[in-house]
Amino acid sequence: MRALRPAQWIKNVVVFAAPLFALALGAGSLFRTLGALAVFCAASSAFYLVNDVLDREADRAHPVKRHRPVASGALPVPAALAVAGLLLAGGLAGGALLAPWLGAVVAAYALVQVGYNAGLKREPVLDVMCIAGGFVLRALGGAAAVRVPASGWFVLCVGLLAFFLGIEKRKAELRAAQGDHSTRAVLDAYSLRWLERMESVVTASALMAYALWTLEGAGTPWMLATVPFVMYGIFRYQYLTEQGLGEAPERVLLRSPLLLLNVACWATSSGLILYFLT
Repeated sequence: MRALRPAQWIKNVVVFAAPLFALALGAGSLFRTLGALAVFCAASSAFYLVNDVLDREADRAHPVKRHRPVASGALPVPAALAVAGLLLAGGLAGGALLAPWLGAVVAAYALVQVGYNAGLKREPVLDVMCIAGGFVLRALGGAAAVRVPASGWFVLCVGLLAFFLGIEKRKAELRAAQGDHSTRAVLDAYSLRWLERMESVVTASALMAYALWTLEGAGTPWMLATVPFVMYGIFRYQYLTEQGLGEAPERVLLRSPLLLLNVACWATSSGLILYFLT
């Protein structure tokens, strides 16, 4: 079970974003969104296994990753690949059964992951774009599951925030590596100065895009009241990254009560505003 990385399934909660903003909160929509969550959990775990198989030699040199089941030898490679195949097949089939477009989105997610594992993870910028693309496709999967349109504003905001998370991840990895990039070759191409410049551009763009969406695309200017939650969330995440966290976004979230509370306040206030003031 540990090889499936269940702690990282929290990333798939982004499937609830589109139903929340579309106010698709009925029992049927909730069931389909939970189905989309399960589908992406299966698909993402399939590629975590594939990634662990491909990176097992490098992982053995990492102080933490060497304890992963595949790298440690606890899970044989053939068994890992067999489970990955079953999970991916189940995810694709489950998505298609829930909604045809959801199946297509899961297939697109699988293609991005294949490209990432096949070599894009060693290409600077493209590697972070693949990470961000995974989040965008999860969000689109939630929209497809409940059959609501995803606006350009929605895709832009999710994409920029996801790109921000990817940059923070690479920054944390670069600091932790301390010059030894054998466990992630793409770090050779990055420098902290370059990542900080990228971070500045993407952070400003993400905040601006979200603020403009609250004014132009949300349907009510009251959504502007949620901007402080987004600002705090981004800057709190940056602070935690500077403290040595950030390699695993799910751990940052789960280990920061203030960040969790902020996310809860943002989701609650957004839901109340969209439900009562639009």
